[in-house]
Amino acid sequence: MLVSTKGRYALRVMVDLAEHQGEGRIPLKKIAERQGVSEKYLENILATLVRNGMLSGMRGKGGGYRLTRNPSDYSVGEILRLTEGSLAPVSCLDGTCSGCERAADCPTVGMWSKLDSMITSYLDSVTIEDLRCSPRGIDYVI
Repeated sequence: MLVSTKGRYALRVMVDLAEHQGEGRIPLKKIAERQGVSEKYLENILATLVRNGMLSGMRGKGGGYRLTRNPSDYSVGEILRLTEGSLAPVSCLDGTCSGCERAADCPTVGMWSKLDSMITSYLDSVTIEDLRCSPRGIDYVI
């Protein structure tokens, strides 16, 4: 599993908005400046988050973005699945594979399935509130 910049930036934006939620709607320009990411690139990411109900966005004077739920109600897993698609470690588990002719006899599929389960369980257990509250993020041991 390799998380793209889109997924990493989406997480950073969500944590940024959680940290500044008391300020009301945050303009795209402020988020981009704080995160060191171009406004154009962030616009695409934020549009995905708004379309899927994770953020509320408003244009014009007084506009900007804000979370639609409490920071503790967003898991890292749901944000990454939204921005990345599958988080499966191998294609035969991500739902896009039309079927592997070796699946019935594959000696490794169980291992990959367990890894997929561990990744999902871990990422679903971490919230943006957890990330917001820790200056260096979380140092969990699985």
